[in-house]
Amino acid sequence: MNKEKYYISTAIAYTSAKPHLGNTYEIVLADAIARYKRLRGFDVYFQTGTDEHGEKIENKAKEANVTPQEYVDNIASEIKKIWDVMNTSYDKFVRTTNKEHERVVQDIFKKFYDQGDIYKGEYEGLYCTPCESFWTESQLVDGKCPDCGGEVHITREEAYFFKMSKYSKWLEDYIESHPDFIDPEPRKNEIMNNFIKPGLKDLCVSRTSFKWGIPVTFDDKHVIYVWIDALSNYITFLGYEVNSDSSEEFKKYWPADLHLIGKDILRFHTIYWPIMLHALGVELPKKVFGHPWLLFAEDKMSKSKGNIVYADDLVEKYGVDAVRYYLLHEIPFASDGNFTTELLENSINGNLANNYGNLVNRTVAMVNKYFDGVVNNPNVTEEVDKSLIESLTNLPKIVDEKMNTYHVSDALEAIFETLRLCNKYIDDTMPWALAKDDTKKDRLATVLYNLLDAIRICTILLSAFLPETSEKVFKELNTKKTSYDDISCGNMEVGNSVGQAEVLFARI
Repeated sequence: MNKEKYYISTAIAYTSAKPHLGNTYEIVLADAIARYKRLRGFDVYFQTGTDEHGEKIENKAKEANVTPQEYVDNIASEIKKIWDVMNTSYDKFVRTTNKEHERVVQDIFKKFYDQGDIYKGEYEGLYCTPCESFWTESQLVDGKCPDCGGEVHITREEAYFFKMSKYSKWLEDYIESHPDFIDPEPRKNEIMNNFIKPGLKDLCVSRTSFKWGIPVTFDDKHVIYVWIDALSNYITFLGYEVNSDSSEEFKKYWPADLHLIGKDILRFHTIYWPIMLHALGVELPKKVFGHPWLLFAEDKMSKSKGNIVYADDLVEKYGVDAVRYYLLHEIPFASDGNFTTELLENSINGNLANNYGNLVNRTVAMVNKYFDGVVNNPNVTEEVDKSLIESLTNLPKIVDEKMNTYHVSDALEAIFETLRLCNKYIDDTMPWALAKDDTKKDRLATVLYNLLDAIRICTILLSAFLPETSEKVFKELNTKKTSYDDISCGNMEVGNSVGQAEVLFARI
């Protein structure tokens, strides 16, 4: 059977410094979506990686007294290590210093030049080195870079330009006729009203003031500037070719179903990238989603503010799934989320330890205590069972709707709402009271079976968000019914013995 394909990518992380928790949010969000799609039977291709050229890196390497290649090798391995610590299931980790990528980027640049989309000119503008961005006077905020708040300086150099202005009307029409291309809605309006409708300016796509970049083949004092180099990663690593047949992998997975990126780089992915693809005659990605930021105590994380938190430090202290849960649950669909240690610890105690962990622990312990661990279902039902079973029956559909519109936090909340119902079901049915009455033994077995089955169903859905914990829970339940096909009520095996109750999340 041919599975439906699903290609999801994150933006590639810039190799100027170790990624902080805000940068890490994106890879965890993409991972939850990728895992969920796999759970639903899709043939998923999930790509992430690093963006490794530019003046900032050349300068940092100089300060560190190493070559730019040594510098990016070190940071790229740091980034990959954190993505692995967060248990992310990417299929390919790409690096823009890859020789094949560099060759195809040179071919792309040459094609644009040959067809008249790129011309040589001179650039004079206000430049921010950390952001690698040129700004006009009116875009500055208090005379500083509007993105990072740093100093800008006047730069004048010979450069090649891409004729963005030529495609301005085409892009406006495309976005108008593809209302789902940019999500969420406020981001789309921002791009249309602030950038596209006022008219696009031509884009500087080469530089001569530094050397750490991909050389322009026909003019070697120029290096290809970040936009054509970094953005092309989504197709070059799939085997896209300009001058010959692209790979089977490219034909299978392109166009991307979702580019997941931070809202601060939305304009590059929704203006420059679509225009470049259109100029290449390549289909556009189906959706670009500009996710919100994770703030530190309501403030943007940055080195200069000294408020940086790193994911690997948190994982060491709280465990990987606790950190994943916080990132996925606490950041809403379209507005910024907030991080403080207190909020993280409250979230672990309230939702993970008290709700999920305690439910699994109590249920497994009661099966061991009252039935020597053996799972049985005499099917002695009562009215109180109905609302729990109804909730479990509706849950997969609710989660699917939320995940298909990237409301990941809401999907996770729906599962935890059902887990709360399970805890309420224990209070309502009072298994400890049933255990005292020999005539209620079959009813007790049914109640515990319903709870085990409910935990199993919720855990199947949670495996996209909390993969490590889900494995532990399936082991405790001693169940093989762990795939999406097994998700309906009543599929928990009888006659098996559950494992021993363990603490899944320690209260802090």
